[in-house]
Amino acid sequence: MLRDSRGELVRLSQYRGKAVLLTFIYSHCPDVCPLIVSQLRNSLLKLGVQSSRVQIVAVSVDPDRDTPKAVNAFLAARDMTGRMEYLIGSKGQLTPVWQAYGIEVEATPEQREVGHTGLVYGVTASGKRRGLYPANLQPSWIVHDVPILAAS
Repeated sequence: MLRDSRGELVRLSQYRGKAVLLTFIYSHCPDVCPLIVSQLRNSLLKLGVQSSRVQIVAVSVDPDRDTPKAVNAFLAARDMTGRMEYLIGSKGQLTPVWQAYGIEVEATPEQREVGHTGLVYGVTASGKRRGLYPANLQPSWIVHDVPILAAS
């Protein structure tokens, strides 16, 4: 259980009944993370009314710099405020979540960039991991899979 950028406690189990797209990103990322979020936003737009059947959740891989202020600015700049839960916490709080999903996280010595596994997990409405998407996922894949994930 982690908190989002507004301080609210969030559990994946609270989204039972919906498909969940879960990713691991950081707000200062210069390339892969903005790409993932952009593709997820485009997926929501293409889903239209079906977008109510999915919840996008991001987990920070940069506990030191992903502050509420930084995360809220990141979400606002990408038109994802209210469309994506962005979970933050201390390294001690985040590490077990990274490990549970096989996410490798390594920071450069200057903490300018964080190397991490850039994937999006598709989780069914019953909470099972069923899909795995690369960072350059195509919105059409999400449009196809969300009804299947939401019905499982």
